[in-house]
Amino acid sequence: MNVRKMLDSFNYAIDGIIHTVRTQRNMRIHMIAALAVLTACFFYDLSRTELLIIIVSICMVLMAELLNTAIEFTIDLSANYYHPLAKQAKNAAAGGVLIAAINAVVVGFILFWDKIWMIDFAVINKVRNSSPYTIFLILVIVTITVVIAKAYFGEGTPLKGGMPSGHSALSFSMATALTLYTGQPIVFVISFIMAFIAAQSRVDAEVHSVLEVVAGALLGMLLTMLLYTIFT
Repeated sequence: MNVRKMLDSFNYAIDGIIHTVRTQRNMRIHMIAALAVLTACFFYDLSRTELLIIIVSICMVLMAELLNTAIEFTIDLSANYYHPLAKQAKNAAAGGVLIAAINAVVVGFILFWDKIWMIDFAVINKVRNSSPYTIFLILVIVTITVVIAKAYFGEGTPLKGGMPSGHSALSFSMATALTLYTGQPIVFVISFIMAFIAAQSRVDAEVHSVLEVVAGALLGMLLTMLLYTIFT
């Protein structure tokens, strides 16, 4: 009987996580970011301590989002009308998520920045010696991949809506390609700001959700870096 109760407790906990991922947009974004960071760990020589810090930071963000969701559900259950204290409680819970997320970003910046630039310099040198037509070929491949993904998820059209955002994928693919091709920090800043603006415009126009835009951005950046590594 005790074993059955223990298994039920695990099932309830897992069900709570799944329900949060299914219903909360921010939780899905956190999960995608966590998968991206954990995948990046395979490509960098991280010490045991650095890996532990990353895992703890990810867990802190996910736990904060779960607690924030639990607080919101509890408040909505007990107060089905507007109350200033309910608003303050929700804001405080959201503030806890924000602090955990900022901490994770700072940790990632400290641990990955030097390692990323060490590898990027080697890639940049190869890219500069590659054919200019490589950029065009990569953009074509990214476009085809987006169309295939839209067909797989069965949402939107090739040019509007659906998962992932094609505009976001192409914008961040071009930003990544320009950064690798020039190797100039100013180009990196300007190109990614323009890519972010393009992605944000799709959300503002209610053509895409934040999740679809983030998925498109990650697809564009990661696929471009992978293809550049292969072609050069």
